[in-house]
Amino acid sequence: MSQKVRVRFAPSPTGPLHIGGVRTALFNYLFAKKHGGDFLLRIEDTDQTRYVEGAENYIIEALNWLNIPYDEGPGKEGDCGPYKQSERKHLYKKYTDQLIAGGKAYYAFDSSEALDNHRKEHEANGKTFIYNWHNRLKLENSLSLSPEEVQKRLASGEDYVIRFKSPENQTLHLKDIIRGDIQIDTNTLDDKVLFKSDGMPTYHLANIVDDHLMKITHVIRGEEWLPSMALHQLLYGAFGWEVPQFAHLPLIMKPVGKGKLSKRDGEAGGFPVYPLQWKTETENYMGYREEGYLPEAVVNMLALLGWNPGTEQEIFNLQELTEVFSLERVNKAGAKFDPEKAKWFQHQYFQQMDEETLVNQFRKFLINKGVHPSENLKKMVSLLKERATFISDLWEQGHSFFEAPTHYDEKAAQKAFKEDTPQLLQKVIFLLHESSDFSASTISEKVKGWITSEEIGFGKVMMPLRLALVGEMKGPDVFDIIEILGKEEASQRIEKAIAFIS
Repeated sequence: MSQKVRVRFAPSPTGPLHIGGVRTALFNYLFAKKHGGDFLLRIEDTDQTRYVEGAENYIIEALNWLNIPYDEGPGKEGDCGPYKQSERKHLYKKYTDQLIAGGKAYYAFDSSEALDNHRKEHEANGKTFIYNWHNRLKLENSLSLSPEEVQKRLASGEDYVIRFKSPENQTLHLKDIIRGDIQIDTNTLDDKVLFKSDGMPTYHLANIVDDHLMKITHVIRGEEWLPSMALHQLLYGAFGWEVPQFAHLPLIMKPVGKGKLSKRDGEAGGFPVYPLQWKTETENYMGYREEGYLPEAVVNMLALLGWNPGTEQEIFNLQELTEVFSLERVNKAGAKFDPEKAKWFQHQYFQQMDEETLVNQFRKFLINKGVHPSENLKKMVSLLKERATFISDLWEQGHSFFEAPTHYDEKAAQKAFKEDTPQLLQKVIFLLHESSDFSASTISEKVKGWITSEEIGFGKVMMPLRLALVGEMKGPDVFDIIEILGKEEASQRIEKAIAFIS
């Protein structure tokens, strides 16, 4: 690629950024970095009625959290700013004037009522109303009215839109990196509105002008923009500009059933569909960050939604993804989202985490819970880590290190607590107090040696012992628990269980 690669992610600030949008940003980022290019963020806020307070900051924060920051964009001004369309309003009018002067666009004065009536009339006859070559000369526009009439209407301040004049009887050849060659009959295209008399461009015009002025070489965006590709290519041609390469990414689909992944799927399935939590007076949606996911796990999971490296490898850090990523290996078909697979990635990355970092994060977690962190935190973490996927799992599995049981699991107690259990547990306390070396291995040797020599069934001692210490039949090895609790605390818990049984 002789020209420097420049790509952009261009979301609208109409609410939180869906993970489908995050994946689009990620693929743009990977493509740019692989080719030594630039990744731009442009905020497409021309539709001020749909603007949502806080959405723009949310987008920026999400990209930063995922470690896929942009090179140019709001707050990182390059030579092609400003990077918010609302701040570029003054740019667009001259381009529509250029199209009108070249006969590629025209003024249309049809009122919304008139267009509505045309629509209803067509529907009554089982047809669809399209504003284009076959009826534009019968409607109210600068193609059907005299130049004097057009000037008069413009001078009087009458409302108008500027429409693109779609060509007649042409076959348009489009090329998409992911979808291959596409042919479009231009007679099926409508004359899209490019500009409104309120001085605001529509998405189509602003998008093309901005991509051109920002020197974008590759437009990598979601499949939902595929129907706009014909108009966009025609607009580039009308301006005499070089057309960037297009790549339309597949949709992210629901885990179950048909259709694309929505926030309702997340609410129903109890999993996030947004990178960060989104909270307003009326809405509260969970985010991957707040649910305890690591950004690396989210990036890895999203990269493999619709892209396939061509090997069996599933775990990729950002550097590796950048090296192996290619648009040619992106699938055309939608990618089914799997919340369990997201957890699997999280588990893999959690296991690779540096133990010191884990200990510090767990310490923070405990302090937030109002629990005093013990000095044995490091040992606890190494015991609990293997079965954990999130920091909160360390608490789920290890809360008994910090809190003595207040009750015993009923089913397990019926099975484990028998008539002779108190004297067996009393003997365990005796053995604990007899031990000068209080390591798990020494205690284990002592207690198991006694059980074997007295020919007592292991379950008769080990089950009630675990219940006494933890309150339920789960957690790490009993002797590891005893070592961490220490002689006094372990003995007290066993005494309490003896009192409960008696």
